[in-house]
Amino acid sequence: MTETAKTVIIEEHGGPEALKLVDREVGEPGEGEIRIRHAACGLNFIDCYQRSGLYPMELPHALGMEASGTIEAVGPGVTHLAVGDRAAYAAVPPGAYAEARVMPAAQVCKLPDAISFEEGAAMMLKGLTVQYLFHRTTPLKAGDTVLFHAAAGGVGLIACQWAKSEGIRLIGTAGSEEKCQLALEHGADACINYATEDWVARVRELTDGKGVDVVMDSVGKETFEGSLDCLKPLGMMISFGNASGAVEAFNLGLLAQKGSLKVTRPTLFAHIALHEACQDMAAMLFDKVASGAVKIRIDQRFPLAEVAAAHRALEARQTTGQTILTLD
Repeated sequence: MTETAKTVIIEEHGGPEALKLVDREVGEPGEGEIRIRHAACGLNFIDCYQRSGLYPMELPHALGMEASGTIEAVGPGVTHLAVGDRAAYAAVPPGAYAEARVMPAAQVCKLPDAISFEEGAAMMLKGLTVQYLFHRTTPLKAGDTVLFHAAAGGVGLIACQWAKSEGIRLIGTAGSEEKCQLALEHGADACINYATEDWVARVRELTDGKGVDVVMDSVGKETFEGSLDCLKPLGMMISFGNASGAVEAFNLGLLAQKGSLKVTRPTLFAHIALHEACQDMAAMLFDKVASGAVKIRIDQRFPLAEVAAAHRALEARQTTGQTILTLD
């Protein structure tokens, strides 16, 4: 009898109503693959981009980029994982919204006993994103100043704590006083309510007119130009998301006019493409969490069957911290 697992798929791009829960066959792992039984799944904006068609996919396709669980079977050539291991991952191809799946093993990481399955599901994509933002994109050192948009979101709360643990000053932005307070409680040096303040002017005020060394911006279209105005000369703009829409084309000469600025548009999956790099990045993330320097705050839990409601909450910016899908 072939085993099946409840899996969330889309058959066409669209809104949350396009998400369907179906039974799918789960086979045996082949060369370089594992089969994992999930305990929890993470929820990320990239899932919404793939569902909507902003990031087109060949359809039908399963969704979800991160999860945690127990290794059930190991294919030939896999040496870093064994049956029974606790594991977590952020990886392609999508398919994490499922009770179980077969997938490539290279980006699946052994999860330390000190970290729960729920934390593991909530932290991998966002935590590895923070790791590459602070350690693999541009040199950062204690005393530098970073502007971080959406500081009370899933990536943001990890970034606030990460910055504090390394002596980096983080100025956050968020859309309400409550969210600003949350960012401050997690280590932000200051947080600007963009709903009530001119955040560009406030950043300049907080930096004595000098600007920040680096902007980390996952909001995209709404904040891009203002973010450039917050940078000091030779500063780095890291645009790593599109929550408000894709950044529009702009005149490259603006970078010269505003102080020989630098701009990059990285993705996590380019950084973790090599097995060794992924495992090293995960080891640093696990150390941060196990030591208590970074705490994974899970504020929303939805059963797998209620994934559409989870997407609606995320897109309406009604969430803080991490959101997971539970598999009871």
